[in-house]
Amino acid sequence: MRMVLGFLLTLATLSADGISRDEYRARRAELRKSLDGVMVLFGANEPEDLHTGFFQDTNFLYLSGWREPGAAMMLTKNEEILFLPERNLKQENYTGRKLGPADSEAPQRTGFDKVMPWYAIQSSFLRALESGAYVYTMPDNEHAKKLAEFSPFHTKVSAEARIDELRMIKSPAEIALIEKSTEATIAAHLAAWKRMKPGLYEYQVAATMTDVYFERGCDRSAYAPIVGSGPNSTVLHYSANHRRMDSGEVVVMDVGAECSDYATDVTRTVPASGKFTARQREIYEIVLGAQKAAIAAIKPGMKIRGDNSLKQIAMDYINSHGKDLHGEPLGKYFTHGLGHHVGLDVHDASDVDAPLKAGMVITIEPGIYIPEENIGVRIEDTLLVTETGSRNLSGALPREVADIEKLVGR
Repeated sequence: MRMVLGFLLTLATLSADGISRDEYRARRAELRKSLDGVMVLFGANEPEDLHTGFFQDTNFLYLSGWREPGAAMMLTKNEEILFLPERNLKQENYTGRKLGPADSEAPQRTGFDKVMPWYAIQSSFLRALESGAYVYTMPDNEHAKKLAEFSPFHTKVSAEARIDELRMIKSPAEIALIEKSTEATIAAHLAAWKRMKPGLYEYQVAATMTDVYFERGCDRSAYAPIVGSGPNSTVLHYSANHRRMDSGEVVVMDVGAECSDYATDVTRTVPASGKFTARQREIYEIVLGAQKAAIAAIKPGMKIRGDNSLKQIAMDYINSHGKDLHGEPLGKYFTHGLGHHVGLDVHDASDVDAPLKAGMVITIEPGIYIPEENIGVRIEDTLLVTETGSRNLSGALPREVADIEKLVGR
């Protein structure tokens, strides 16, 4: 649960996604040290909804790197086992060849020395109950609920908090993958700026952006792309993307890629016609000033929210700069949190009230949304917390008004 875990693994042989089997094994070993009992985790199943492909549960993926459906793992202080479903040849006609527990290459391919068939979970669990007083699992999982019935005298504890503690600190390999997603996202934003002009529909801009990072081999969008123009710029998570953009409006583009399982989160606000109005520029500069103030304050020990936090720094800046049409401070138009952790999930596993530590990856995203003026501005970057401050992973995407106006529509 320390940053050193990742740095000791930089020379390990990498698997296709950039994370080595040795790193996954080290994560499990670190977690197992803290267990007084048995932890059982279940991976995702093949989706029935044809709108989406298979994506592994991120906690399961973080500890295993295993990307096939229907798996489970059991961890104790002294043992780790991966359980795989038996091969289903009929199903494989639809979804492709899967690794079975009896396959001789199973330990080498999975990184688990002990690979067993799914039907052995119950007997293995009953044996493992002797290892301690606790059962750690995800309480909302149906398989976990059934196993819990066999351990009435053990204290049930959510596995999530212990895994979150590990996931908050990113290894060098994880940071490299977040950078990969961020670089693809920056290219997507720049392509959208170049195409931007009044008369386009929001979905056309979104399509331009997703095309860029899919062409770069990214798996999917880290979240539903948000392209909100005019009145839609004031809706925080607007994602319909159906409106035609008009001259004189701002466009909020909150769009990020997920590449090799790791997400990023980047937002820029640009003028549809290539030039901010005086009022739009005023609001934009206030949001940018708030973001800069918060980023300058990032360091280990600071908190994202609460008293004397990064959020408070941004809010104080907004409240002390500019007024609404009624002469009141603008802070009431900053209606969401300042940031969140980023990793395998765009809102990554974390304790958002915990002090920052080097190796954490977070966003800083102040915004002002004024519906009566049809002006919404959000500026968001993904940042790595360092020993002395931070490094802006998306800093190559311009934020200054003059730089944006030079690029939009050109």
